[in-house]
Order: sequence, then structure tokens, then C-alpha cells
Amino acid sequence: MIKNIKWMFIASLVLASCTQDEVDYSSTEPEVIPEAGSADFSKYVALGNSLTAGFSDGALFIAGQNNSYPKLLADQFSTVGGGEFKIPFMNDNYGGLLAAGTPIQGVRLIFNGSSPVPLPGAVPTTDITNVLAGPFNNMGVPGAKSFHLLANGYGNIAGVSAGLANPYFVRFASSPSTSILADALAQSPTFFSLWIGNNDVLSYATSGGIGTNQTGNLNPATYGSNDITDPNVFANVYTTLTDQLTQNGAKGVVANIPYVNTVPFFTTVPTNPIPATSIPASSSAQLNQLFGAINQITTALGQPNRFSTLVSDDGNASTVEPNNPLLIIDETLPDLSSAIASALTPVLGSTTAGFVGSIYGKARHAVGTGSRDYILLTTRSLIGTTQPAVPAPFNVNGISYPLQDNRVLTAAEVAEVKAATDAYNASIKSIATTKGLAFVDVNAIMTQLSTSGIRFGTFHMTASFVQGGAFGLDGVHLTARANAFVANKFMEAIEAQYGSKFKKYKPEDFPLSYPASL
Repeated sequence: MIKNIKWMFIASLVLASCTQDEVDYSSTEPEVIPEAGSADFSKYVALGNSLTAGFSDGALFIAGQNNSYPKLLADQFSTVGGGEFKIPFMNDNYGGLLAAGTPIQGVRLIFNGSSPVPLPGAVPTTDITNVLAGPFNNMGVPGAKSFHLLANGYGNIAGVSAGLANPYFVRFASSPSTSILADALAQSPTFFSLWIGNNDVLSYATSGGIGTNQTGNLNPATYGSNDITDPNVFANVYTTLTDQLTQNGAKGVVANIPYVNTVPFFTTVPTNPIPATSIPASSSAQLNQLFGAINQITTALGQPNRFSTLVSDDGNASTVEPNNPLLIIDETLPDLSSAIASALTPVLGSTTAGFVGSIYGKARHAVGTGSRDYILLTTRSLIGTTQPAVPAPFNVNGISYPLQDNRVLTAAEVAEVKAATDAYNASIKSIATTKGLAFVDVNAIMTQLSTSGIRFGTFHMTASFVQGGAFGLDGVHLTARANAFVANKFMEAIEAQYGSKFKKYKPEDFPLSYPASL
């Protein structure tokens, strides 16, 4: 039915011009004499998730850990009295984890010239049964949500398989019964950084919204791994974290949460990647007849049309046809399975009509403007392939077979994530102000990256996948260069709050990407 779909999404990426007129976050500055100001950096502890740990390109590995923003902060803090900054290093630059020899996390990604792929020939060597001797200053734990920082037993290997514990924390927890916060407080930090809350919405978003929005449920013990954390739970957790961290006079810096639809995991794949040349006229006519019939049903029921008219190649080389939108499932739509089956039974017979109804009962074409949908980066390889056990012509993913809920973040799901993010960020800002903590508006930074981009020295950094320089190959985590930029912004916030002074990092000192041969 569909012929030769060749979606060259990488080829379509365009490196943003370095000549755009924007704020120049220059790497050239007058000689700075470092000063601590009113802060004491002698014992710095960083709390957070994968962004704090140095996760990049789909894995945690030594080079990424060394280029994490807390490590870069610690290096500058050392010039004003900062002490040792211990990191729970992985075994190598492959990444990935083992549990008693069984792989449980994959190795890092590299770019092979056309797409990201796992590092060829690499296998994980870091086993979580080999517990490291701490304490550690970088307490960033990949996958951690806000309330996980308070959870006793989050480093207990016995709870990993059930999702009650985190394999990364298992490696460096002081005991199976401790919490991340307890291990941080045991070090009596004089200064801390806290960037947490991303996963409280991100896991919901990266799963295509298959979790539950737990707003109104104040018991996180009942949450699933892909659920949205209730904003009141988040506020209470965040208050507890900052109360405990500042109880002995420690100062700190906190950061808010970016909107998920500012990162390339959600913005790289367009909602209309299907060229007209990939759909034969006979196929588009067949589908348009079917979709038109369903639109008639929605009209009769007083509902909006769900389907667009597909365009195929008209054979005229001078005609530029628009791309076609993806077919998706939207769980918020009224289920028209029975109505479709009933309307089509006289034409298709009851069995086929019932089958068609079951496929398209909650289907529609994706919307790419305004209140729009977002196609997950991991969905790109599925588009245009055929769905097993589904007969033609209904079996082409994204064209005649709708992309399922876990493949798309719909407009309604985006709205849920945004509402929670706004609530979290209001709490973070309010608590930071009340406690006199330095504050970094990472949300504003990521929004600018996804729109006009940011000048970092002579480099124009954007959120474009692969070539923008800000995000690694998993489309979520920062590159080494972006970590340097973020570290600079953290230092600027600390300077503004505590009167400190630091030398800033230059973009040319950090790689755009990690080579295969680290």
C-alpha cells in the first residue's frame, strides 16, 4: 500500500546560523578574582536526578560525570575554599548497568552518521552489587523524582526489580535503609545545589502519557513510575528538602523545571512527516473514502472532524504537495468504535466493519500548530513500518494504523504536564525566595534554546537534535557544552545572591558530542 517511505529526518536538520543578533553570552570576560562572598563552599553537596549526575546520550559514564554541572561548579568553588568533590564514578565510558552480571541498563549512544545507535561492541561493566565506599558529594540519581530523595530504602538492591529502589543509588548508598537526603545531610554540607522535579512530569511525557495524573492524590506510595506527581506533594517534599538542607545555616542554589516540549525528544519528529510521494493515489483515495465516512459520523454526532484529506503524488514534477499528518490515537476522544462498525457493516460486512471500528474508534490525525501534539523521538523508526497481525491496508503505522498512546504526547497530555510544571515552578521560586536561596530559571533557558537559541561565546546553541549543541543523543540530557553553560548560569545566580565571584567556562573548552573512542 505504501511505497518507499524514506524519511530522512537527520538530513532535514539545519545548523542554526551563528550570525543571528541575540544576547551574546560571551566566553570572553575581564580577569576575575574569585571570591566566596557570604557563602561557605567548603562542603558542597549536589542533589538531583540524571541531569545532576551527568547522564548523557542515554547513559551514565565517566566523561559525562566529569562534565556534569555540579562537577564544574565544584571546580570553581575550589578556588574560593571549596573542598573535595567525590563522584560515584561508573567503571568506564561505555555506560550501562549490570545486576549480578545481568544487564539492566544499556550502553551510551553514538551518532553513526545517520542516526543514534548504541556504542558498537560495548557491554556494561558496572555492576550494582559492587557497592562503592562514600560519602559522595554528587548525589544526583538518574530517574529520581522529588519524593524519592526522602525515601528510605531507595538504595536497597532488594527493591530494584519491584521499582521500589534505584539501581544507581544502590551503588553508593551508605546503607540499604538510607535515603538520598539522609546521606547528603550526613556530610554536613555548607552549600548545596538542588535541581529536582523533572522526572515528576518527564516520565509521564516520555511514556506518551500512559501514566496517571495524580493531582489530588497525596500519597506518592500509590503512584506508578510514569505518573504525574501531585503539586501539593511536590511542594511539601521541596519544603522538607530545603528545610533540612538549610537547618544548620547552609546556603544553596536551586533551579526550576523546564517545559518538556522544549527538548528535542518531543520536537524533532514533526506531526506531518509523510511526503505525498510515499502514498500512491490508489491508497490515498481508499483511505480518504474511509476517513471521510468517519468524519460524516462525527458530524452527525455533533463532533469535530477527526481526519484530514490525504495527498498523494499527482505525477506533476512542478507541483509541491504538502506532507501528510500522522494518524494517532487520542484517548480523550469519545469512542466511536460501535458507531463506525454500525455505519460500515452494510458495505464491509459485520466482521470487517467491527475490526475497522476497533482500530479507528479513538483515532485522528495529529495537529502540529496551536494546541498541538508531539511525536516522541523514539517513534520515528516506527513510522511507515507495518503492524504485525493487522491485515493490509490497515497496517501501516502512522498512516493507516494509528500510532498508539505510548508513541505520542497529545495536546491534552501536554496541557496536564504544563499545569503540573507551572505549579512545581511556583513552589520552587516561592521557597527559594523565602529561604534566601539563589535561583536559576532553567525553564526560561530551555524555552529560549527551543525558540531563538542562545549565544554562548561565539557559538549559537539551539535545541535542534544532534546539531544544536545543547542536547545529547537521547534528546533529553545536556551535552558537555550545555552543562558548562548551565554551570555558568548557576554561578551567576550564586553571585547575585551571595556576592560571590567566579571565572566562567568557555564553550570551546567542551565537546559538542562524545566520540566513540572515549
